[in-house]
Parts: sequence; C-alpha cells; structure tokens
Amino acid sequence: MNFKLLANTPMGLEKVVANEIETLGYETTLENGRVYFDGDEAAIVKANLMMRTADRFRIIIGDFNVDTFDDLFEMTKALPWSDILGPDAEFPVTGRSHKSTLYSVPDVQRIVKKAIVEHLKDAFSLGGKLSETGARYKVDINILKDRAVLTIDTSGDALHKRGYRREQGEAPIKETLAASMLRLANYDGTKPLYDPFAGSGTIAIEAALIALNIAPGANRTFDSESWDIIPEELWEDTRMKLEEEALYDKEVIIHASDIDPHMIEVAKINIMEIGLQDNIKLAITDIHDLTISHDNVQLVTNPPYGERIGEAKEVEEMYRRVGELMSRHQDLSVYLMTSNKEFEHIIGKRATKRRKLFNGYIETTFYQYWGKR
Repeated sequence: MNFKLLANTPMGLEKVVANEIETLGYETTLENGRVYFDGDEAAIVKANLMMRTADRFRIIIGDFNVDTFDDLFEMTKALPWSDILGPDAEFPVTGRSHKSTLYSVPDVQRIVKKAIVEHLKDAFSLGGKLSETGARYKVDINILKDRAVLTIDTSGDALHKRGYRREQGEAPIKETLAASMLRLANYDGTKPLYDPFAGSGTIAIEAALIALNIAPGANRTFDSESWDIIPEELWEDTRMKLEEEALYDKEVIIHASDIDPHMIEVAKINIMEIGLQDNIKLAITDIHDLTISHDNVQLVTNPPYGERIGEAKEVEEMYRRVGELMSRHQDLSVYLMTSNKEFEHIIGKRATKRRKLFNGYIETTFYQYWGKR
C-alpha cells in the first residue's frame, strides 16, 4: 500500500528533516513545520526506526477544504479509514483549529470521531458501540483557514523519546534537536567532538549514535508496530538489518563535561542506559579550565542562556571563554545554540553562519564558526 506521509518538524528544521528523509530514498516537499513524502509500509518502518531529527510521522488520510460541520462529517466519513483501522481499533482524536469557520475544537473532534465510528460500522457490518480494545491509531485533525488535514500517527510517543533518558536536568534539550544541531555541524564521527556544557549528556549520546551508525529508534516501540497493515516480519527484518549495520567497534572521540557534578552523574546514568560508556568520556570541568587536546575538534553545545536574574555576567564570561578557545585553536569549529542576541558581540567574532532555531518555545540562534581546515 502506498501512503501520503507527513513528518512533523520543529520550526526552522524542515530542510534538515527533508535531507534526512531523502537519504532514505524518498522525494520531499516542505511547508512550515511539515515535510511531505510518499512511501509504503517499509517507509513507515524505516522512518520511525532510523530518523534522528523528525518529531513524528503521520499518514495523511484526508486533505480538503470545509466550512460546515455537516460537510466535515460527510467528508470525514467518506475517507478510507477501514483500509488502515481494524474493527476493534482504538482511535483517540486530537484537534486544532486556527483562523477557521469551524473554530470549536471540541465540536470538531466530536464530529470526526462520530464520522469514523459510522464509517467503521458500515465497513465491518458492526452494530452497537465499538469496542476500541485493539491497536491504537491516534487520529488528528488540523484545520487552518478552512483547510482540514486528517492524519493517523504512526509513531505513538514523540520520536525524541529514544528510551535512554532515565534522568534529566532542569531544561533538557530534546534528542531530536540535539541530533539536528549535529546534522547542521555535518558531524559524522570522523573528528573529535567536545560538549563543555553537557547537562544530561544528550548531545554526546546523539553524537555517538550517529558516529556508530546506531538507529535512534532501536530501543523503543511505535504505535504502528501493532497495526495489521504492517507485517511483524518487516519490523523484525529491518531491526536486524540495522543492528548488523551498526559500527559498535568504531573508535570515536567524544568528550562531554559540565561544571555540575550532579549533571555529570545524570549524564552517566543515561549513557550507561544505552551502553555507550566506552564511547563517551565524561568529566566535571569548568569551561574556564577546559583544555582541548585534539586537532580539528568540533565543539557542539547548548550553554546556559543567562536569562535568569544575576546569571548574565557569569554566562558572558563563559561565552568569552569559548571565544578564547577559538583564538587559541584556529582549527576548532564551534556550533553553539543560545537565545542571547549579543553572543557575537560578547566574544568579538562574527559567526560564519547563523540559523534561527527553537529550543522548546525559546527562540535561539545557532551560531556556526568553521575552523581552518
């Protein structure tokens, strides 16, 4: 079966996600926060297991203009739900509506739910109430300016939930965002990587997964694994192939440090959970005491932003130290994300390239400084 698929992405990372999908062999088109592509059951399996940067993958089951609740019901009921959902499917419905005639989200959700129920009853000749005791198919309706897009979520939990994060700090960076930062840095494991503000270890762990070619979804499950339309063997065979392609014995240099002993302990727990303790060197180190003992290092990091009262001066000193390291090591490449608009002014260096990213709801800039080759 061929599907129209949608990858949800953080704002600003659509092209990063599209490039990764294209490495899997699929053509893409982009919208704000979305990447579209066509694929079969194997595409759903590969995307969920292998993609590092997308938030989740959905099947688009309907895309139409609508401005009355009656039309919403009839057009939703006419969609091919029974091609994907079984007679006992569990299908919670979520929804959003923006700048639309159909502005009541609870009413939109209720009508979509009712329409799917009626469709399944007709398709499977069912009477009474549906059991909804089977596999889960999370349905979503998103209405923007009277254009309704109905999707079924293949992922379940968001894809940043890799399964290795047992502990976290106050403001952890999402795994998908960390992987995106590494993609933007063109990190592939051939150069030493440093993260001097390691926090719970997310950037270092994602770097090790990339360097060792370990599939990010290898240690978790997905809603679509229990769907009848995707053979169980397809999941098993793909997982086995990815396991065979992992480069567990590859030597990589990854240093993660932090001034906070508690955070290094947190990072250690997460790193051990995924079995990467032999690949990542951890240290309790103040950025002012950091020494770089390798050539052609890539420093990829998410430092404190200095948004709390009294933090600004201390954070500016940390930033200046990063600038000093660049001056001392001409071959050092730095990829740093911060919401501090004065970063370039503070360190006295203009970035080679900069990009707007969102860390949760915080607007940040991803500054890229390319060292001399």
